[in-house]
Amino acid sequence: MPDTVGTTRIEPPTERTHTHDVGLRAIAIYKGAKSTGLLLVAAAAFRLEREQNFEQLVHWLESLSLADSNHLRWRLVDLLTAMGPRRFVAVGTVALAYATLFAIEGIGLWLRRRWAQWFTAIATGSLVPLELYEAMHRFSVLRLAVLLANIAVVLYLLRIVLQPRATRPGTD
Repeated sequence: MPDTVGTTRIEPPTERTHTHDVGLRAIAIYKGAKSTGLLLVAAAAFRLEREQNFEQLVHWLESLSLADSNHLRWRLVDLLTAMGPRRFVAVGTVALAYATLFAIEGIGLWLRRRWAQWFTAIATGSLVPLELYEAMHRFSVLRLAVLLANIAVVLYLLRIVLQPRATRPGTD
């Protein structure tokens, strides 16, 4: 018979709940990794906003002698020069905003919060059409992997939040 506290019954954890805990923790770690990566992008972008840092990076790229990636190097130099240092403030701000969003999702999922399951499913699902467009028009294995991972996250979370309440993980 399950333990009781006051009038609230405490059900023992089931294998199904444990499986969802592992899944939610895995998604939380995935969101944490994305958040960490975006924080690094934001930090780099804010450093490049300073004119001297920007010029040093462009000069460093121009002086590299990498025969295998020569074309890529010059494309990067051209892209950076066209953007200019001031655009990096916008890049850093957007990266910081997404890092914050992913961190909130990850922490909420780690704590098994129901709102985080819905929030993550909706936020991640809303970006899938853009990721699909990007994967179709500028294909790369990384874009495809991120797209497939995010689709899997959305489907998994929808499966959890649409379960009957008795089997659903989450505390609120």
